[in-house]
Amino acid sequence: MKKYLFLLAGSPGTGKTYLMERLFERFPTMYRLTLDEVKEYYAESIGFDNLAERAEQEKNKVYPFFYQALELYMEAGKKVIASEYPFSDKQKGPLEALSKKYGYEVITIRLHADFDVLWQRRYKRDRDPERHLSYIMDHYHYGDTLDDRLLGTNHITKEEFRAVINDRKYEHFELGTLYTFDVTDFTKVDYTPLLDELEWRVANDQ
Repeated sequence: MKKYLFLLAGSPGTGKTYLMERLFERFPTMYRLTLDEVKEYYAESIGFDNLAERAEQEKNKVYPFFYQALELYMEAGKKVIASEYPFSDKQKGPLEALSKKYGYEVITIRLHADFDVLWQRRYKRDRDPERHLSYIMDHYHYGDTLDDRLLGTNHITKEEFRAVINDRKYEHFELGTLYTFDVTDFTKVDYTPLLDELEWRVANDQ
């Protein structure tokens, strides 16, 4: 039996979460694991007083938890595992090593879009009251609230956002079989052929 690791990659604002939901419709028994969920868990359970603490938390808590959880599910032999994140070379080595160790075929679906469109989406999302507050603050602890999201203390600027995308090379991440989609205009994106193909491959161990 073949086993598959789906990696939904691309810069923030490319719609990876939506694609994850579409995948889950096709593979309702697949296991989903995302770094953002782990980040939010530790922000709620431990919190941070400054950005240095948050960085230390990600290094010593978030990433070890993520890789350990992924390894447990691979060790258990889950047929389909999926994760979505702006993956970069930082995660590539561990993901590749775990996939080889447990015999998983990796399929990367990388989404990309024009920068100005990505920035518009990022700007809007960071000011959405539904977004977890820890992403736009330089300090956060359980129960913290902020009614006016414009007052966030750690809003990224347009040029900082551009630098992050370029420096981390989100639009170049690749592991295993690669599929790419231009999601500059969401109304023109059709994932159905890819989802049909993946569903067939998994069903037939291809």
